[in-house]
Amino acid sequence: MTQGPPTTVLSADELHASLGDPLMEVMNFLNEVTSRYPQAISFGPGRPYEGLFEVERIGDYLDAYTRHLSEELGRTPDEVRTMLFQYGRTNGQIHDLVARVLRNDEGIEADPDSLVVTVGCQEGMFITLRALFTGPSDVLLVSSPSYVGITGAARLLDIETVHVPEGENGADLELLRRTVAELRAAGKRPRAFYLVPDFSNPTGTCLPLPARRRLLDLAEEEDLLLLEDNPYGFFTRTGTGLPTLKALDSRRRVIYLGSFAKTCFPGARVGYVVADQRVQAADGSHGLLADELSKIKGMVTVNTPAISQAVIGGMLLSHDFRLREANKPAADFYRNNLTVLLDRLDRLLPPGRREAAGIHWNSPEGGFFLTLTLPVPADNALLEESAREHGVIWTPMSYFYPDRGGGGRHQMRLSLSCLTPEQVAEGARRLVDLLERSCL
Repeated sequence: MTQGPPTTVLSADELHASLGDPLMEVMNFLNEVTSRYPQAISFGPGRPYEGLFEVERIGDYLDAYTRHLSEELGRTPDEVRTMLFQYGRTNGQIHDLVARVLRNDEGIEADPDSLVVTVGCQEGMFITLRALFTGPSDVLLVSSPSYVGITGAARLLDIETVHVPEGENGADLELLRRTVAELRAAGKRPRAFYLVPDFSNPTGTCLPLPARRRLLDLAEEEDLLLLEDNPYGFFTRTGTGLPTLKALDSRRRVIYLGSFAKTCFPGARVGYVVADQRVQAADGSHGLLADELSKIKGMVTVNTPAISQAVIGGMLLSHDFRLREANKPAADFYRNNLTVLLDRLDRLLPPGRREAAGIHWNSPEGGFFLTLTLPVPADNALLEESAREHGVIWTPMSYFYPDRGGGGRHQMRLSLSCLTPEQVAEGARRLVDLLERSCL
C-alpha cells in the first residue's frame, strides 16, 4: 500500500494552556447533551425567546437608519453607501445613538466619544481586560459564581482571577474588602472587580441600592475599578429597576459593559463599552480610556460590522431611543415565565416536603435565571440521566465556579428565557420527576 505524505501533528503541550482548562469544555458538554436529546425541554440556554423576534422588521430598521444618515445627518448617497458597505470608524458609528439610549433608559450621561461599539459584549470584556492588566501581579476579582465569558477571556489573556463568593443579595462587600487586603499583602495588585448587579448570570441575585453605593465608596477607597455588566436590567418582576452602578458613578470608577443581545437581538452581535476614564500620556496629555480600547479593537476585529450597527441603530431610532419601554412585552413574557416556574415548583414540591428533603430555590426579582439546590450532586451524570430518562436539561452550577473545584456542586441553574410558558410548566413537572427519583 502506498503511504501518503507525512502529516503535521501538533502536541497539545505546545498549544496555549487555556485550551486544556476544564472551563473551555463546559458549554461543549451541554451542547452535546442537547443535540443527543432534541426532544428534551431545555432550561440550559440563556438566550432570548425567539417568538419575540420579527424578521420582517429588519428591513424597516435598516431603512430607518439610512433615512437618519441622509435626512438628519445630511449624508450624500455615496457617503451612505460607504458607511454601510465599507470598513468604518473603529470605535463604531452609532455611538451617539447609544449614548442617547443610555441617557433615557439608565440615566447614564456618557459622552459619545467615551463609547466603543463592540462585536458583542464579549469583545468589550476582552479589550477592556487587555488594556487594564499589564503584568503578573495584576488580579481580576470576580463575583462568584460568575459568567464564564469573563473568566474565559481572562484565562485566554493569562490574567489571574480571584473569585469572591457572593451573598444572598449579590456581591459580599466585606469579603471583597478582605480579599483586596489579602492580595495586597501578598504583593498583588487587585485591578478590577467584575460583577452583574442586576439579576446576575448564573444565580439571579440583585445587589440592593445601599450596597451599590457602598461598593462605589469601597472602589474609591481601595483604588479599584468596577466592571459592570448589565444584560438583564430591563427584565424586572416589578417593572421598575434600580439605578446602575454607572448611573451612580460620580468618580469614574465604573467601566460599563453593555449589549443589545437581550434588548434587541443577539444575532446582530453588537455591544458596547462606556470607558470614560481619563488616561494621561507620558507627555502629560490626556485622552479617554475608550481611545486606548480602540487601539486594541483595531487589532482584534478592525471594526464592528456596519450592517449590524445599522440595524441596531435603526431599532434605537424607531423606538425613540427608549429600549426599556420597547422591551416591555419581552419583560412581561419573562416575568410570566418566572412566575409559572416558581408557582409550578411550589405546587409540585410543597414547602414541608422539599425542606425535609433539603431542596430549595431562590425567588429572583427578575432576569432569566433561577438557582435550585439539591441534597445530591447536580453533576454531569445527573444531567445525563435527566435528559435521557426525564426529558429535561439544565446547567450544573459548578460550571460557573473556578476550575469546577467543588463550588455549586449541589446546585443547578435553570434558565427560563427561551421557552414558552407551557414548556416551562411541563419542564418543571419533568424536573420534579427527576427530583422524586434522585432526592426524595
